[in-house]
Amino acid sequence: MRNPGLSIALVVLLGAGAPAASLAARSPSAQADVAGSTIVLPTPKAGRTRPLVAVVADGGGAETTDFLIPYGVLKEAGVADVVSLSTLDGPLQLLMSVKIRPDQTTARFDAAQPAGADIVIVPAQGHPKSPQLVAWIRRQAAQGAVIVSICEGARVVAAAGLLDGKRATTHFASLAELEKAYPKTTWVRDRRWVQDGRLISTTGVSASIPTALALVEAIAGRPAAEATAARLEAGDWSPRHRTDEFRIETSDYAVGVANLAAAWKHETVEAPLKAGVDEIALALQTDAWRRSMRAKVVVAGQGPVRSRHGLTILPDAPHKADAIVLTPPSGGAAKVLDWTLAEMTRRYGPQTARLAWLGLEYGREDGAQH
Repeated sequence: MRNPGLSIALVVLLGAGAPAASLAARSPSAQADVAGSTIVLPTPKAGRTRPLVAVVADGGGAETTDFLIPYGVLKEAGVADVVSLSTLDGPLQLLMSVKIRPDQTTARFDAAQPAGADIVIVPAQGHPKSPQLVAWIRRQAAQGAVIVSICEGARVVAAAGLLDGKRATTHFASLAELEKAYPKTTWVRDRRWVQDGRLISTTGVSASIPTALALVEAIAGRPAAEATAARLEAGDWSPRHRTDEFRIETSDYAVGVANLAAAWKHETVEAPLKAGVDEIALALQTDAWRRSMRAKVVVAGQGPVRSRHGLTILPDAPHKADAIVLTPPSGGAAKVLDWTLAEMTRRYGPQTARLAWLGLEYGREDGAQH
């Protein structure tokens, strides 16, 4: 690729690191399965009747779906106290599209909760080696929190030194890179989520839904997880996954470069922002469309709103009369991704929809059939 700007954009949107084809020569020990089909959590800390869950971002931004979906699923289940945090005060621009106002800064959280969180959710971050974020996660782990990295949030947890001597997983396209960068960790394939003690890690972006449901089951039992999954119309939340389904081919890069370069074909699509908006559906919708490399995604509204589960979301701009408005069908929020990929295929063709599917690492276990 001659244009370095296009190359960087493709790495971000498809998933950083080497193509999955380069993973074929891995050692048997690194590919070993991890026992257990359910997550096991310690009891909440003293004085709490249910877990306190912190979803955290560096002030430089976190991946939209990684952040919003665990927050939304756990809130929907109603089995834990969930707070959104940022290392900096003020609005937080999530990577890809959505802007939010977190509940607290990490400093204010520490002052209010000196015992720390029970569970810390670590999305992929714009600055995975942020000294402030890495140090905070290290302190939370030392206080006994279960640390859950979503997708390339594993980079942050690895930078904190917490994955040394542990098993972990991450986005398929980053496995080879992280194996070289952090050789003391056994990087696992073919598992949607991996638990090693008080450390849990997941594969790519779409694993945020099943992992959050697995956490619901660990906190409140299978009936609570089943009821939540039914409302969301979500699929299976077991750790089943097939890493080899996902390979970034030369043709994928070619399509991505062509889409990015053909500015005259780019469209602006709007995600309407109204009070009570479902943050799960909003995340899946905006994240997937942005990965088409054909669409500029705008969260359109008149001002800040409170989401379905109480998160403050800020608009990018007011609605424009000539915009393409994203209006997913009614039903469970988890089904929005299937609808979005189908709509993307209709508008841009299957090769472009494949870019979003790869970037989200959306497997057949989740419902996708690509």
